[in-house]
Amino acid sequence: MTDNERDKLRIIVCRVDERAEVIEIEDSLKAMQEVVGGLIQEYMPFEDEVALIVNEEGKMTGLPLNRGICNEKGRLQDIVAGDFFICYAPIESERFLSMPPDLEKKYKELFDLPEMFMMDCGDIKSIKYEPGGRNNPVTMVRASGKMDTRFER
Repeated sequence: MTDNERDKLRIIVCRVDERAEVIEIEDSLKAMQEVVGGLIQEYMPFEDEVALIVNEEGKMTGLPLNRGICNEKGRLQDIVAGDFFICYAPIESERFLSMPPDLEKKYKELFDLPEMFMMDCGDIKSIKYEPGGRNNPVTMVRASGKMDTRFER
């Protein structure tokens, strides 16, 4: 590995209303903060050694809801607000690392499509959608005005 490669992180970035994208960023706090739009916080909800790097104040400041985190049974457990990224975070490492190919593929597929959220019989439900289309759920809900606005982006 060259010094240049060590200065970069290969991550999966999940932006609101966009498909997940694999990119490289500088391996610096400043670059990580730019991706999430503020202070960063590590969130490790999975058994794999991967971290979601989220905006620490995303929910408190009302950033748009982005992707849901489900448990092993597929039940929605949490929702990430604002843009975030996924990187490799082995316990023995003192820093974040580039995603290994197998985990990159797994988490790119898991988080590929954006989601919208709504109340359904007292539960919060999510719907994945293809961004940018005229007939996607976000466009249709916004046009109809039938979604609980607490969960609208």
